[in-house]
Amino acid sequence: MESMSGADGFEELEYEASGLPKTTNWLGPFVIGLAGTILVTGIAPTIVTTLGPAGIPWMFFFTITGYLLCLFLAELSAMMPDRAGGSPAYAYVAYRQKWPRLAEHINGFCAWAYWFGWFPVAPLNMILASFYLVGLFHLSQAGFTPIDTPIAWWTLGISVFGILALFIPAYRGLRFSQVFAGILALLSMIPMTFLAISWIFNLGVVHFDQLWGFQHTNGASFFGNQYGHSWFVLGMAFSFLITWNVIAMEAAACYIGETRDPDRDAKIAMNLEGGYGVFIYTMIPVAFVIVLGVHALGNPALVDPKTMFVDFTAKVFGTGAGSTVLKWLIAWMLIIALILSALNAITGCARSLHQMSTDGHFPRFFGHLNSHGVPDRAMIFNVICSIIVVFMGGAVEIYTFSNVGYLSSFIPVLIGYFLLRKYRPNVRRPFRLPEWMKYVAIALALIYAVVFFWGGPVYASCSCSQAGHSTLPYYFIGLVTLVAYLPLYLYRKWDDKRRLRPLDADGKISSEVAIGGQ
Repeated sequence: MESMSGADGFEELEYEASGLPKTTNWLGPFVIGLAGTILVTGIAPTIVTTLGPAGIPWMFFFTITGYLLCLFLAELSAMMPDRAGGSPAYAYVAYRQKWPRLAEHINGFCAWAYWFGWFPVAPLNMILASFYLVGLFHLSQAGFTPIDTPIAWWTLGISVFGILALFIPAYRGLRFSQVFAGILALLSMIPMTFLAISWIFNLGVVHFDQLWGFQHTNGASFFGNQYGHSWFVLGMAFSFLITWNVIAMEAAACYIGETRDPDRDAKIAMNLEGGYGVFIYTMIPVAFVIVLGVHALGNPALVDPKTMFVDFTAKVFGTGAGSTVLKWLIAWMLIIALILSALNAITGCARSLHQMSTDGHFPRFFGHLNSHGVPDRAMIFNVICSIIVVFMGGAVEIYTFSNVGYLSSFIPVLIGYFLLRKYRPNVRRPFRLPEWMKYVAIALALIYAVVFFWGGPVYASCSCSQAGHSTLPYYFIGLVTLVAYLPLYLYRKWDDKRRLRPLDADGKISSEVAIGGQ
């Protein structure tokens, strides 16, 4: 049976529950989900120094799609309050009534792709944090070049240590992580919000004309050709980079299954997360443009994207003794923000692997819960993979590699939302969007598909990114990683069949037929 009738006459979906304890309210998902919004620290400097003001409309548009995604996930998570792992967990239930065999692969693909999209956030953020620490303490930048990407020794050491240290609060469970993340969120998001509007306190450094026409850093118009591409092709290409960041506020959905009242908590957490994300991802790049100016943004000698927040602060508040203190405060705020985002990367997508294992589509190893009720083995797997990705070294390389998984994971989920609305209209929906939103979900899936299949290869193959060279090899490494879920899925199926086979006198699997005549 796929569903049953509830006492109120609505259908109730039946599905495999995660088994995770319900220990929080809407505040838990919202606070830890801020990790997605904090990714503005990496994407905003990258976009405004490559596209200039021309990148702002693209960022705004795709941030709005991220808010829409949050709304869809609010409805889905309230419908399935015992699922864990965020968006990929809901696709399986949407497909399996009509296409049960396909649903298993949809579940495996979405969960694996989502994991693949999120776990590199931890190494990336630790790398970015190391840049600020190296700059503050004037540490040596000496390094080595394992795969065409220079990695300073300090960057390597700080990143690995940070990833290992974050495993401790992650291991202690959501309640402990919520307190830890709440402190980090207050220390980072309050100053981040202040930075977004800080120019109000010194209007003398503000030049709104820098936004006029949303021109490129070389003065060309928004609709002009840049880097050998038309404005639309270039926009689609950079949207592949942008989407890895600006839709990441959906991460709050990973924890809705651990709230005590998901009927209420889902809509609150996801609406707040989406709304705040639109504000931050819009206002931070706008602030950079109107304060630093188009000319400076296009000149690496004047503005370093790795430390742009510090440059911005110095321009707004001056360079006196007080500004030196403020520079340190801003730098530490950014470091704390990056740490919070890395914590979510270790904890959130581990729940996707756990849920996929619980569904029977991934090795049992990942379904284990520790005494605190968290998927510890899945998180250990995240930590190991994160340390490996540190050796990629560059942010754009990691963006290209990781978004092959991240963006593709949402396409089946959005189609699944449409299927549930079309074929399961009577399912209980504590939070229900207007009926026409199911067509918006299909349109959004199509947009993401175009960005993935067209924008991704174009972006990775051109040299217009901060990498300064093609990152196409990382795109193909991502594709190989994406299909790596298949052997893990097949292993689980083999293991299930093996466990059904009788054992002989020596405790080995008998050659006889399986129990039940299979």
